[in-house]
This record gives sequence, structure tokens and C-alpha cells, in this order.
Amino acid sequence: MSDRVTYDAADEVEVTTGHPREAEMPTATGVDGLGCHSGSEMEKAARMAGNSEMLDKFAADYPQGPHDKPQSMCPAFGSLRVGLRMRRVATVLSGSACCVYGLTFVSHFYGARRSVGYVPFNSETLVTGKLFEDIRESVHDLADPEKYDAIVVTNLCVPTASGVPLRLLPDEINGVRIVGIDVPGFGIPTHAEAKDVLAGAMLKYAREEIEAGPVAAPVGGKSDRPTVALLGEMFPADPMMIGQMLAPLGLAAGPVVPCREWRELYAALDSAVVAAVHPFYTSAVREFQAAGRPVVGSAPVGRDGTAEWLANIGAAYGCSAEQVAEAQNAILPAISGALAATPIKGTITLSGYEGSELLVARLLIESGAEVPYVGTACPRTPWNADDQAWLEAKGVKVKFRASLEDDCAAMEAVTPDLAIGTTPVVQKAKELGIPGLYFTNLISARPLMGVAGAGSLAEVINAAIANKGRMDHMKAFFEGVGAGDTAGVWEGAPNLRPDFRAQNAKKLERQAKAAKAAEMI
Repeated sequence: MSDRVTYDAADEVEVTTGHPREAEMPTATGVDGLGCHSGSEMEKAARMAGNSEMLDKFAADYPQGPHDKPQSMCPAFGSLRVGLRMRRVATVLSGSACCVYGLTFVSHFYGARRSVGYVPFNSETLVTGKLFEDIRESVHDLADPEKYDAIVVTNLCVPTASGVPLRLLPDEINGVRIVGIDVPGFGIPTHAEAKDVLAGAMLKYAREEIEAGPVAAPVGGKSDRPTVALLGEMFPADPMMIGQMLAPLGLAAGPVVPCREWRELYAALDSAVVAAVHPFYTSAVREFQAAGRPVVGSAPVGRDGTAEWLANIGAAYGCSAEQVAEAQNAILPAISGALAATPIKGTITLSGYEGSELLVARLLIESGAEVPYVGTACPRTPWNADDQAWLEAKGVKVKFRASLEDDCAAMEAVTPDLAIGTTPVVQKAKELGIPGLYFTNLISARPLMGVAGAGSLAEVINAAIANKGRMDHMKAFFEGVGAGDTAGVWEGAPNLRPDFRAQNAKKLERQAKAAKAAEMI
């Protein structure tokens, strides 16, 4: 007789042994169990479901880097944020419940003030096509012209991989525009570029409306001067500073794309010139070019950047050399004075995934900082070529599609006075006793353009560099408590289980060999 205490006979039940999950090949209707990091398998399924053309377009617009999956937050957050910030626009997500929960949580964390629509599904509705019928029904129920100008429906990874055809949704219902987009993590590398997916889709819709006939004027009316549309989310003060700089050229600052309301899309497309302040909006640029609008890269950041940008804007619009010189003379002395009054001394490594990293690096260097490395998760494009050339002429190593490993390696090699980067980079820096600042919340959320930008970073940067003594004190205080698997205070040795690690390493090695063999077939 056993002396073991039991409460039922559950331990006597025969357990059915299945086959290993890795032996399964996903099909167009068998992707529900795949996670967001199953990029290659999800892509295979999406192509089998008939989405090859869309994925090829994504690959051309947003070329992948050395890593084949996003290293930032879910890319769909970018397009979700664009929709949630627009007035009279409803947002509906179609995806796994866990993904929708996470995206909804993050959107409200960042200040969304409206609900996020969700069309749930299960394996049956996914396989039978009932999910699409549910989406269409929900959009019809939601389409109230008294409340909405447009409804954005977004396919996340699983519906995209299963081929849920949002293109078959009607273009409008009861006068409400219907915009369907796919934003899979296995096709869009960063959430910054996902903003472009929705911005480009909306611009395309608006451009076709303009071509079909008269459209509504902006709520604030048309500008009495030709405008420059500003491409890329930026600090609210930046468009005002840009408007002041453009006045001597006879131009005004136009709408910021992504826009805050639908009518602004018409005004943006009506602009004389487009400024690609954030250089990764490939789809949006394509729509502006289809409307016959010239596109100018870089931004009026620092003295050199402002002088060059004003000259390029003037050339694109056909301004005279005298007008360009007048505009430059009106602003450049003030920028030089602001830079001299707020110097930054120290070595800084800079990385992020917002797309404005090269602009911030230019401003830091003109403020006196030494910046040996700049990493951005966004790609090289024609609209950041001038920034790259300027930085490299200053001896900066510029890394496009930088991975977390690239950024950490640069920071550890340089051992700067300050590391600016994403959360894990800053965490790693502080573990090493190096002051760190989170790029998204502390750097990109400040004015960068003109005089306001010239003095905006110095206070926070210099204060962080001055914290080096505090970081050394904290590192000394926590010395000896362990790191990684041995973090904390242990009475005995921690149970590391190297056998589990070896087993997992062999599994990963087998998967890599199988993937390599599949490529050769």
C-alpha cells in the first residue's frame, strides 16, 4: 500500500501521446496556433492563402534587415495609433484575442480615448470563411454617418496568414468610408512603418475621391499661401516652427500626415511640396508622387540641416535664390545662438525605432556632443540619404535596420557617457553603470525643429550625463547579488538545469538545418 495521499483517480487516467508540434506544416487554414514570432511559417501560410502579391509589395516597401521578425512592440500598434488619433474614425481589429488584448492595452496606455472594435474568431470560423462574414456584418452595424467618416479594419497575423480578404469589403457603407488593411508582424518590420501602411491606404482613398470630383474643404479653410505637407508624427510645436521658417519663401506649413481628420488628407494632397521629415513613409510618398507632388527629405534640424532643408524646399517649389537666402538669414543666426547657449558635452550612442534617430543625432552633434554610433530599426531610403551622408562625414557609424544586438554591442564597445535607446538597451546600459535615456518617451517627445529644437535636448541630456556618479554608486551597492540566472540572493546554488538548455539548443539547431534544407529545394 502506498503512503502517498490522493484525492481522486486523475493520476490513473491514460494520457494520449501526440506527435511533435514541429513536425506539423502550417497550411492556409492551420495557423491559429502559431505565435507572432513564427514569422517564416506564417508567411508560407499567407502565400498559400493567396497573399503573395501583398507580401511582395511589403518586401519592396519595407525591406527586412538581418532579423526576420520585429524586435519592437507589435507593428500593428503603429497603424492602430494612427486610426485612434483621428476624429470620426472607428477602428476594428481582426486577430487572435491575446494580440487584440495587448494592442488595446497599449493603445489606452498611450492615451486612446475611444474603444477598439474586435471581431473574434475560432478555428471553425477561420476555416469556413465565417470570419469574413462576421467582419462584414460588424462593419455594416458600425457604419453610422452621424458618428463616423471612416472605419478602419485591420487584419493581424492570423487572419492575414489565413487569407481573410478585406479587399472584398465595400468601399463605403451609408456614406462611411471602409479602409481595410493587413498589418502582419511577418511582413511589416516596425510599428513605425505600420503607420505608413494606414497613412498610405487613406491617402490612396482620398486621392481617388479627389479624382472623382469635388471634395470638402478643411474645417479651418484653405491656406492663403501654398503649403508644405509634413510627413511623419512630430512634436506639436514643430509644425509651428516650420511654418515660421517657410514664411519668407511664400509658403505655409500644411497638414501633418498621419492626419487628425479625414478632410486634412485632401489638404495634404493639395500641398505644393511634401517634406518627408520621417523618411520611411514609402506608401504615403507613392501616393503624393501619384498626385504630382515633389518630395523633399531630411528636416530643418540644427544649423546645417535647416540651411540645406530650406534650400531644397525652395528649389522644389521654384523659389528664387534671394528668397531662399532671406529665409535662411531669418532663422540661422537664432539657431546658432541657441546651440551655443545650450552646449552638450559627452559621448553618446543613439538608437531607436521611431525613424527620427538620424535627425536627433545631427542635433546632438551640432550641440557639441560626440556621437560615434547611430542605430535605427528603420531602413535606408532616398529621404534620409542626406542625413546619412552628413553623419558619416562627421565620423558616425550609421546602422540601418539595426538589431538589439547591434545597439547593445555598440554601446558596450564605446562605453559612452550616455546611451539613448530602446528599453532593453537602456536596461543593459544601466546594468553596466552607464546613464541611459529611453528614446521614445524622453527624446522624440520634444521639439527638434528650428530654434526650439536647438535648445530642447541639452537640459535632459546634460542632467542624465551628470548622473554617472549615482549610477556608479548603485552598481557598487548591488555588486555581488548576481546577474542573469543567478540574480538575487541565494542560500544555495540555483537550479540552472543545463540539460534543458542543451536540449533546447539541439532543437533550435535542428530547426535551423531544416529551414536551410527547405531553402535549397
